[in-house]
This record gives sequence, C-alpha cells and structure tokens, in this order.
Amino acid sequence: MTVKLGARAFAFALAFLVTTISAAWAADRTITLELGAGSAVVLERPYKTVLIGDPDVVDVQPQGERSALLKPLNLGATNLVFIDETGIAIANVRILVCSAGSI
Repeated sequence: MTVKLGARAFAFALAFLVTTISAAWAADRTITLELGAGSAVVLERPYKTVLIGDPDVVDVQPQGERSALLKPLNLGATNLVFIDETGIAIANVRILVCSAGSI
C-alpha cells in the first residue's frame, strides 16, 4: 500500500511540474488586437478547452483542433489558457485589446 501512495504522489508531482513548465513556457506570448478586427491563433499542439480570463474583453471561436479565432469585444486585457485533452495547459496567451488605429 505504501508503494501505491508513493507512486501516486510521484505521478501527481510530475503532472504538476509538467503543467507548470508548459504554462511558464507560453506565458511570454502576447497578442494585441484592435476593436473590430479579429485574428487567428494557431497552436503547436491540439487543444480541447480554452479558459478565458475576462470574457467581456475577447471571444474565442474554435476553428479546428489547433486554431481559434479571437474576436475583440471591449478595450482591456485578459489571458487565454489552452488546455489539452489530458488537462495540461499548453499555452497561456495574454490578450491586449486596443482601440482601432492605436497599434
């Protein structure tokens, strides 16, 4: 029984480490959008879920297993976290929405 608990603890720690590394690797990515102009984002790996920090700033419409269309809704900033089918964060993208002509 002790071996199973040790193996589970190791598996949990490994999954946590991989999730942290994946999120940290993608944390530097920033996309700036203008109101009225959407943009596509393409990921290196397939994703299953997108978490939107502030859904009042940007809408995300899946376009395939590796791409999505970003539609700016209001001025502001938010983050998008793309999660794969195993629950691991594969990209953390900062979104900045500016007024048209300010970029």
